[in-house]
Amino acid sequence: MDVSASQDDGWSRDFYWGVASSGYQSEGSAPDSNWKRFVDRSAGRDGVDEYRESVDFRHRYADDIRLAAGLGVNTYRFGIEWARVEPSPGRWDETELAFYDDVFRQVRAAGMTPMITLNHWVYPGWALDQGGWAETRTADAWLEFSRKIVRRYAGQDALWVTFNEPLIFLKNEQKVGALNATRYFAAQSNIVQAHRRAYDLIHELDPTSKVTSNQAYITGVNGMADWFFLDQVKDKLDFIGIDYYYGLSIDNWTVFAAATDKFWDVKLQPEGIYYALRGYHDRFPRLPLYIVENGMATDNGKLRDADYTRGDHVRDTVYWLQRAKADGMNLIGYNYWSLTDNYEWGSYRARFGLYTVDALTDPALTRRPTDAVPAYQALVAAGGVPQGFRLKRGPGTCSLVDGLNSCLNPAKVDGPLRPLK
Repeated sequence: MDVSASQDDGWSRDFYWGVASSGYQSEGSAPDSNWKRFVDRSAGRDGVDEYRESVDFRHRYADDIRLAAGLGVNTYRFGIEWARVEPSPGRWDETELAFYDDVFRQVRAAGMTPMITLNHWVYPGWALDQGGWAETRTADAWLEFSRKIVRRYAGQDALWVTFNEPLIFLKNEQKVGALNATRYFAAQSNIVQAHRRAYDLIHELDPTSKVTSNQAYITGVNGMADWFFLDQVKDKLDFIGIDYYYGLSIDNWTVFAAATDKFWDVKLQPEGIYYALRGYHDRFPRLPLYIVENGMATDNGKLRDADYTRGDHVRDTVYWLQRAKADGMNLIGYNYWSLTDNYEWGSYRARFGLYTVDALTDPALTRRPTDAVPAYQALVAAGGVPQGFRLKRGPGTCSLVDGLNSCLNPAKVDGPLRPLK
């Protein structure tokens, strides 16, 4: 059975090849927000870097969109910052709205589908002052922001992401001092209800649109983690958005380094993306699957391993996507995180970019291509790796990405591959 996305199902592409970014992490010129306040009072302590201008997407977006188009991708994910366009309650900044209008226009003009994130962990300082996401009025105000944004771009083939990684959002709200632990479940409930209302709102304003909330795949315990959000909104999703980064197996427990933000110390296991997809396919067989984020962190751009580069990693990863497709999983898209290095929530040390940027030492903020740029270009053009491709890094021993299921029912390493087209 062919389970590809098709225009008959309301999808404009057979496969979405993309790159991803977020507003606060890349834009610079940061307005007052929960994260700006945290960084302003924390920079220089506990490993927190000054924000400065990040990579200045705010003024370099045209060049970055051209870099994305040069990869051959057909999808560009970006965020619209609520704090930027509504600096005080009910006051809309038309200059900033025009900025996003031009980002949207240029993405479309370059032949790419815009994927728009409405909440990527950042919100206005005035909303924090009224209690943040533990207060229902913050959810109500965010819905009004969402209404204004969706109206601007309705009917133009955008994909919509309501909340980026809701569970990690709540964790980071505690990190930045915006959420008291005693009000955790109030905030969690408000985010669940806000997504449910936003889904209906988006479909009211843009009936043919597709809506998700991308989930951070919590390796090993994802089924339990999904109770906090995904299981409560599964009837209000048009596709399952997945952020997958790190594996786990009985011979690799380095995933725990990610808990302390030392992402570069995690030994990567690309095969885990197959098990993440298979787990969601088994749970939600009627919903398409989209890898909204996937990538590789390096420590200030240094090689992680002498013989395993960013290009090697993206090729191995796409191999496993093709295996998933060949095994009947309804995979419709893949975004590489991220187009450029950016501000990784307090630090410039973790580098994820296809293009690297020395934000702290290079005043010109030069975008320098990594070896993953030609690798990703070739993958997009061909729809993946060729038949007979040999993995640079083979699977670990007894994967535990999807609990025991991924160990007891391992994926076949050899077999036919299906192009992602």
